[in-house]
Amino acid sequence: MKTIKGPAIFLAQFVDSKAPFNSLEGLCKWAANLGYKGIQIPTWESFLIDLDKAAESQEYCDNLKAKVNSYGLEIAELSTHLQGQLVAVHPAYDVMFDGFAPEHLHGNPKARTEWAIETVKKAGTASRRLGIKTHATFSGSLLWHTMHPWPQRPPGLVELGFEELAARWLPILDHFDKEDVDVCYEIHPGEDLHDGDTFERFLKATGNHKRVNILYDPSHFVLQQLDYIAFIDHYHPYIKSFHVKDSEFNPTGKKGAFGGYNDWIDRAGRYRSLGDGQIDFKTIFSKLTQYGCDVWATMEWECCIKSPEQGATEGAIFIKDHIIEATEKTFDDFAGTETDKEMLKKMLGI
Repeated sequence: MKTIKGPAIFLAQFVDSKAPFNSLEGLCKWAANLGYKGIQIPTWESFLIDLDKAAESQEYCDNLKAKVNSYGLEIAELSTHLQGQLVAVHPAYDVMFDGFAPEHLHGNPKARTEWAIETVKKAGTASRRLGIKTHATFSGSLLWHTMHPWPQRPPGLVELGFEELAARWLPILDHFDKEDVDVCYEIHPGEDLHDGDTFERFLKATGNHKRVNILYDPSHFVLQQLDYIAFIDHYHPYIKSFHVKDSEFNPTGKKGAFGGYNDWIDRAGRYRSLGDGQIDFKTIFSKLTQYGCDVWATMEWECCIKSPEQGATEGAIFIKDHIIEATEKTFDDFAGTETDKEMLKKMLGI
């Protein structure tokens, strides 16, 4: 068993034009003062990390790591959620997702995909230079619009979709393998990897590539009504990243799992700050510890009611209180005796 690391915090939702949220130094000082021990850095925020420099310069990475360490923090992971999303975009979403790419790529999906692939590769190299073994990202999606299809999907569409998704990711996965870094896909609605079945489809399509792993976030499973505890039993060997985010699902006579046209506060499924939702984190932390999952417990704030500042303050305490110090002893060790093979034979009467 392993003791989960943390608490850590994903900085993406806290970036702002005002201090202390507009600089790496300000965010580090703020997070450290709240009691966080690690940060997950969104690589699309260039003032937090220059990904081009990080991929090219060990000196840059050493200085970046030293700056973070000076606040008593570790870099838990780098994130390419936005760039990873752009590895696979169905044309229906081109206009909306163009905003995640540099302006000169807008309206050019092929060039945007090529840019995304190379950018995620850079994050793999940067991770290696920073001494990080895991990376957080999204898979992107070619098939999400067919998730509840009408008219019916033609035979072979899903298989072809996962073949194409794997083809786009394999060069990235091979690069990460060379850098000795695992790719952790956040299993998330809107992505082609959104549950256990789709993760298995992708894993198979990549030839069971050893760098295909999971960022576990139970909040998305509550909204899907998927058993998030049993998911750990099935997939714990692949869980190498962990977002601690709460959520709730409150269906009514008017709305349920497909109530996504409503604003977040009016949906049946809503993300909440830690402790305000329905998730059984006590069991989750127990399961992850039991299975020896070597992960950072990283708070992600996405709440439709509580402020990010209050959510972050409470989140550090919440995670700290849930981390289990893995035992190195068995409770009945005091009653144990030294044994040898002959004694064991006597006990069995042989």
